Amino acid sequence: MAVKVVTDSTCDLPPEVARDLGITIIPIYVRFGAAVYRDGVDITPGELYPRLVASEEHPATSQPNPEDFAAVYQEVSRDADAIVSIHISSKISGTYNSAVMAVRAADYGCPVEVVDSAFNSAGLGLVALAAARAAKSGAGLAEVLATARAAVSQVRMFGMFRTMKYLARSGRINRAVAAASSVLNVMPLLTFHDGEIARAGLVRTIGRGMEKIIEFVRKHAPVTEITVVHSRAAEEAEKLRGWLAEFLNPEKILVSELGAGLGVHGGPGVLLVGLRRAG
Repeated sequence: MAVKVVTDSTCDLPPEVARDLGITIIPIYVRFGAAVYRDGVDITPGELYPRLVASEEHPATSQPNPEDFAAVYQEVSRDADAIVSIHISSKISGTYNSAVMAVRAADYGCPVEVVDSAFNSAGLGLVALAAARAAKSGAGLAEVLATARAAVSQVRMFGMFRTMKYLARSGRINRAVAAASSVLNVMPLLTFHDGEIARAGLVRTIGRGMEKIIEFVRKHAPVTEITVVHSRAAEEAEKLRGWLAEFLNPEKILVSELGAGLGVHGGPGVLLVGLRRAG
């Protein structure tokens, strides 16, 4: 019996990493018309991106509902003294609120604490990893919670999108802005500020975007952990991992692929980094 960590599929953690640390991942939903898929269960990044590029119909996403969370909490609680449920920023998704509603609606036989990571993707993944490692080491609920909340304050995230096309199609940005960026051949740089996605500039080349990512990491050094996440940009991700050797042993830098749930909005060509600052 121990503390168990639950998160959602926007964490973009490789399944084997989550499995090794005992992290349970609740999938968000991806909808193509009437067809509904569970992120990472019924649809993988490899299946999403070719369909996303070819389809005239843009898919939608939706958060797990409270019943989904309740079913997972009920299952996980059988082998847990407590559950820490860590999720995508409440300012960009209703997932956190669904988790809170599930906690209030039932008694699972053990405490369930819900944490707003204030991030998605690599940022959320780093918070979940920190909590899961503490739990695996035998830490109690208070210590796991403190570790998760400390990680939230230490994590930073920065990334480059190859195109604004899919952000526009999913309603995340103005279509006119996306069209103008295409004409001007520029790519957006995005970061997180106070739980919300914020613009951090524009670049004209992938190389310059990668340089900006390195500058971002340098600004926040020293770091204890780095995660690189990409969508159909494995070569650039590996190159970036090599460049990040300035800050951390590349063998300790996790590289993963942007899942279908977030890939719907980013499309192919996303390259981002999440880091955890020292102290």
